[in-house]
Amino acid sequence: MKILVTAKRVTDPDVKIKVKPDGSGIVTEGIDYKVNPFDEIAIEEAIRIKEKAGGEVVVVSIGPAESTKEIRSGLAMGADRGILVKADGMVEPPTVAAVLQKIVEEEKPDLILMGKQAVDGDNNQSGQILADLLDWPQACFASKVELEEGKAKVTREVDGGFDHVEVDLPAVITADLRLNEPRYASLPGIMKAKRKPIKEMELSGMGVNLEPRVVWHQMAEPPQRKSGEMVPDVPTLVAKLRDEAKAL
Repeated sequence: MKILVTAKRVTDPDVKIKVKPDGSGIVTEGIDYKVNPFDEIAIEEAIRIKEKAGGEVVVVSIGPAESTKEIRSGLAMGADRGILVKADGMVEPPTVAAVLQKIVEEEKPDLILMGKQAVDGDNNQSGQILADLLDWPQACFASKVELEEGKAKVTREVDGGFDHVEVDLPAVITADLRLNEPRYASLPGIMKAKRKPIKEMELSGMGVNLEPRVVWHQMAEPPQRKSGEMVPDVPTLVAKLRDEAKAL
């Protein structure tokens, strides 16, 4: 089984992001980057499937040349090879999906695993758009995946319980937070990853529409929260919640 899995380069979600004084973007100097956490979960799931059933795991990233670091992270975990589509600046979900469609047409995977969303843009669109372009079934927000006889049984967390769906392969599945706990790369895995191949391509040569669909005019930080207020007793608290906060 061949599994295609994504690895987007994002700013470390544990680092506080600052907006540039002119509002033109975020301050990137000194910022750490890592694999999008949901993509990391998808990579772990792909490797677990390979360990059970055999096959190949191909890690794909669309981003700057430095994204080879994030691909190498997936290779160190146990993936077999990588593909980097070099792109500068923000790449919108429809473009991401169109690029992945081109790669799928060449690689012909049996399964595509992606993070349900990226923690930088939080768009939650690329997987769904890709499934539509490919005309493949999709199962989003997976918290459990079981493969058998050319089908994938996927458990999805929904409000008030779980949703169980079954899709034919090939399919697109997006990973939710509780699908698994990604492993730490071992030292031998890190050393092997340095020798695993990464194919590099240029976004401009992919033959997809690069026209932006959304124009960013300005970024701004949210207003500072007001400091809290001590109240002497419960009746006063209830009155403030009702009359001032309008929460009751």
